[in-house]
Amino acid sequence: MSKESSLYPELARTIAPADGKLGVLIPGLGAVATTLIAGVHLMNKGLGKPYGSLTQLQRVRLGKRTNPRFVPIKELVPLADPTALVFGGWDIFPEDAYQTACNAGVLPAEMLAQVRRELESIKPWPGVFEQDYVRNLHGTHIKSAPTKMHLAEALMRDIEAFMGSHGLRRAVMIWCGSTEVYTEAGPVHATLEAFEKGLKENAKEISPSMIYAYAAIASGIPFANGAPNLAVDIPALTELANKHRVPVAGKDFKTGQTMMKTIIAPGLKARMLGLAGWFSTNILGNRDGEVLADPGSFRSKEVTKGSVLDAILQSDLYPELYEKCYHKIRIEYYPPRGDAKEGWDNIDIFGWLGLPMQIKINFLCRDSILAAPIVLDLVLFLDLAKRAGLSGIQEWLSFYFKSPMSRPDLRPEHDLFIQHLKLTNTLRILVGEEVLDHSGLDYYESGLERGRNS
Repeated sequence: MSKESSLYPELARTIAPADGKLGVLIPGLGAVATTLIAGVHLMNKGLGKPYGSLTQLQRVRLGKRTNPRFVPIKELVPLADPTALVFGGWDIFPEDAYQTACNAGVLPAEMLAQVRRELESIKPWPGVFEQDYVRNLHGTHIKSAPTKMHLAEALMRDIEAFMGSHGLRRAVMIWCGSTEVYTEAGPVHATLEAFEKGLKENAKEISPSMIYAYAAIASGIPFANGAPNLAVDIPALTELANKHRVPVAGKDFKTGQTMMKTIIAPGLKARMLGLAGWFSTNILGNRDGEVLADPGSFRSKEVTKGSVLDAILQSDLYPELYEKCYHKIRIEYYPPRGDAKEGWDNIDIFGWLGLPMQIKINFLCRDSILAAPIVLDLVLFLDLAKRAGLSGIQEWLSFYFKSPMSRPDLRPEHDLFIQHLKLTNTLRILVGEEVLDHSGLDYYESGLERGRNS
C-alpha cells in the first residue's frame, strides 16, 4: 500500500482551540446525568478516575508498526478539559442534582458527600413533557406554553440565560431523558418547513426530545440522543443541522447487554459460526426500568436492541448461518435492583457439521456507570467536531450508540471494532495523520524497499 493511499490531506482540518468554559446541557437530570456530573467533579478534585472514557485514557497508534507512536487521544486532538465543563439541564422533577443522585443510589454516599456543594448548585429548569410519550412518569416540574414552538423558544431562552450567566461561548446538549414511546417518521418530520409548521400547530407527532433537539440546533449547539426514541434522526432536524453547521449524533447509548452483543456477534461472524437463537432478558429497578415497563417505550428499546444483530451478522450474505436466527429480548422492571441491572443471555450457536453449542452470559452491570463515560466522550468529541467545522450526522461516533445514525443511503455499522477503527481513524484524518488498515502485507512482501517500513 502506498503512503498516499492512507493519507487524506484534503480532509484534515484546522481545529479552533478549546478556549474558555464548555457548557453541558442535559435534558433529563436523572441517574446517568448526576453520575456523570458527580464523577467529573470527583475527577477534577483528584478523587476519582475516568475509567471507561476513551478521551481521558485511550492512546492511539500513529505510524507504522515498525516505528509506532502511541499518543493519548486528548493530546492528539485539542479536546476541552473536564475542568472546563459547566453543567445545566432540565427535568420534570424539581430535585437538585445532589438529591437526585442520592435517590438514584448509583454512587456511594461518601462519594457524593465530597461533591455535595457542586451538585446542590445544579437545579433543573422545568422540562418539556408530554404524558403520551412517557406514560409511566408523572412530572411536576413542567413548562407550559400555547404551542410546541413556544416551548422550543422557552428552551432557547434557558440556553441563552445559561450561556450568559456563565460567560460561555460553546455548549453541547446530550439527551439523557427517559425513553419515549415508539414512533416512526412521518410527513411532519420530512422537511424543516413541515416540522416548523408542526411546532406552531402542536402536531402530536412532535415529541419532547425533538423539541429539545430543535432548540439546541437552532441555537448552534451540537446535539446527541442517548435514548432509543426518534429524535434528531429525522430528515427535518438533520436538514436543520446542516443548515446551521451543527454536528449531531445518536441514538441510544451502548451500555450493558448490547455492548456485549457488539463484541460477541462480530467474533461469531468472523469465525463463520452459525447462530440459531439469542435470548436476552434484563431486570432493573431504576426510573428507566419503570418507564420501559410501558409497552410503547419498550418497543423503542426493542427496535434499537434488535437491529444490532441483524446488521452485524448480515443474514442476506450468510443465510445458512443466520437467516433462521431467533432473537428475543425481554426487559423486566424489578424495583429491588435499583440501578444494578442484570442481563442474562442464552446464545445457541452451531459449528462444524451443524453440531450445536451454547454460550451463557450473566452480566451484572450498572447502566449509569457504563453510560457516564460515554456522555463525557460525546460532549468532548461533539465540541471538537464543531470546532473542526464538521456538521450534520457524525457517523464516526457510532461507537457509542446501539442504533447509530448514518447517511440515508448507507447502512449503519454496528460492529464495535469497526466502529472503534472508524472513530480513531477520523481523529487521525482530522490532524493529518495516516489512517490504519492493519493489512501488514508490506512488511513481508519480497522486493519492497526497506524505507517503506519506516
